Amino acid sequence: MKRYINIIKYKPVMALLVMVLFLPACEIDDIPDPNNPTTESVLVNATVDDLNNIVVGTEAGMRNFLGTYYENVGVIGREHYRLSNSDPRFLSDLLGGENAILDANTFYTTNPWAGRYRVVKNANVLIASANNTTLISEEERQGYMGFAKTIKAHQLLMNLTMMYEPGIRLDVGDPDNLGPFVEREAALDSIALLLDEGAEHIASAGELFPFTLSLGFGDPEVDDDFETPAGFLQFNRALAARVAVYREEFDEALELLEDSFLTLNNDFDRGVYHIFSSASGDILNPLYIAQNESGEIRIAHPSFIEDISPNDDRRSKVSKREEAAEQSDVGGEYDVFVYTTRTAPIPVIRNEELILIYAEANIQTGNFPEAVRAINIIRQGHGLTPYVGALTEEALIDEMLEQRRFSLYFEGHRWVDMRRYNRLNELPIDRPGDDVWTTFPKPFIEEAF
Repeated sequence: MKRYINIIKYKPVMALLVMVLFLPACEIDDIPDPNNPTTESVLVNATVDDLNNIVVGTEAGMRNFLGTYYENVGVIGREHYRLSNSDPRFLSDLLGGENAILDANTFYTTNPWAGRYRVVKNANVLIASANNTTLISEEERQGYMGFAKTIKAHQLLMNLTMMYEPGIRLDVGDPDNLGPFVEREAALDSIALLLDEGAEHIASAGELFPFTLSLGFGDPEVDDDFETPAGFLQFNRALAARVAVYREEFDEALELLEDSFLTLNNDFDRGVYHIFSSASGDILNPLYIAQNESGEIRIAHPSFIEDISPNDDRRSKVSKREEAAEQSDVGGEYDVFVYTTRTAPIPVIRNEELILIYAEANIQTGNFPEAVRAINIIRQGHGLTPYVGALTEEALIDEMLEQRRFSLYFEGHRWVDMRRYNRLNELPIDRPGDDVWTTFPKPFIEEAF
């Protein structure tokens, strides 16, 4: 059962203040705002209210440039085409059209990168402030630390998803003395460690956090929400399971899932979400585009509707247009319609992904019957018959990736999944000379540091 509630609990004005106050750790923006206050006032003896304001800004900031990130990974992963009268780079640079390459110094590279590091900066300030005040209890301190490290790990992972080969900076605490770029494997190890540290803090945070999270973490009147330490710990362990499969630590992934919110049933939508509203000072879902638009259009890749079974209810993630749309020799008949309103939530992680992680980890550890059980939960939950293919690792990986393709469509996974299984060459190319990129380039501004 879906528990989407389109009422926002952010304090919009304060959230925007905090988002502006804490600039990104990496010097992405080169136009300083002299009118913004410094962080000194919260670094020494911050009150609960001070720290809670940082929490609000941190969570709200997670949504900055989220739309650009999803356009990036969705277009390169051939989930959709972004037809735009105002910017042809969605169909040139991102698709590698003709002689186009990805630009290290333009919006689709620098904006998501900077947005994620803004949140990392907020998390770092929260950690420093919580560690340097006598005005909170030890349990409260542990809660702030656990929240900050969990969110910081998630944001670093998103940047690592884009910068697969260049890697990312992990040590960004001092903007004037940034740490080096760390390659992918080492960065994943460090992100996993950060999540483990966050989990230790959360386990010592008592029964309630001193701060309130948005309804994306659940309704406080519902027992299974994620805004208590017990529930937030399950969220942390779910993220850690995602990282474990990226690290190919499949036994570890199964252990982590035991402490997550995994439920092996068709409660697919239970999870943690980014939420949006039309309230003054808040933002709308950046991934929403109305059906049958003519200027700015998001067209489902034709292979989606060609490959999905007619009985699969996940076909509802696309909507047939009144007229086909085309631009620069690509297009199609179906709009992407995963997010159907301007305030629809966007998942951070949900139970359907955890079931598929469970299936993948069982395939990779040789427990094929259990993997099939998990796959059939997905298949039958979407109107399909049980799996009847071969019980081999190769066949089951094919099936698992196919279910991830349709279940997690336009949630930021397809490009990542095909890359980590060395299958980018299987993604469709619809124009001669197009490319499927492996990674974004290191942002231009980073070359100066």
